[in-house]
Amino acid sequence: MANAFDAANAPEGEPSEVVVGDFIQFKRSDLVADYPPSEYTATYIARITGGGASEIQLAGTNYNSGEAYLFTVASTESANFNPGYYHWQLEIVRNSDSNRVVVDRGAFTAIVDLDVNNSDPRTHDEIMLTKIQTILEGRADGDVESYSIQGRSLTKIPIKELMEWERHYRQRVERQKKKEDIRLGRKTDSTIKVRFS
Repeated sequence: MANAFDAANAPEGEPSEVVVGDFIQFKRSDLVADYPPSEYTATYIARITGGGASEIQLAGTNYNSGEAYLFTVASTESANFNPGYYHWQLEIVRNSDSNRVVVDRGAFTAIVDLDVNNSDPRTHDEIMLTKIQTILEGRADGDVESYSIQGRSLTKIPIKELMEWERHYRQRVERQKKKEDIRLGRKTDSTIKVRFS
């Protein structure tokens, strides 16, 4: 494994996942032929899904005399990222007149830092599955779907619909776990074993 703090070892292209609080570094060498760093500025703009006022801006620096744009995020900066799914766009600004073009778009996931107290490492799907299962367990003892008191009525989500949502999130969680097992080289229920003799 190469030293991740050394700019010479910075991977090419954006990460698909980052850990909140980690040092992040990557480069884009594919841009320099059309947008030399001496004449242009490259900046990533990212926002978390669901909107919000927080915006991440990440300006690239000229790496190795125009070999690439180098993008770095200090640990103290990424510690301010909210865990979640972010959409980004890469903007190139011409320094001579400040005109801008968006040249690329994508997304990344900011994962919780397990070193932070009270962090919940579960994905959104795992959290939703647990919540739905808790509701179903609480309603299994005989609950009503709707009732009325003094002219005000309340309707709860029907159990059938909750069960459909539970199945939906369970399938998503199972897919995520299978994907993670494959990424880590672990056997899955779809592993095919072959013996040659």
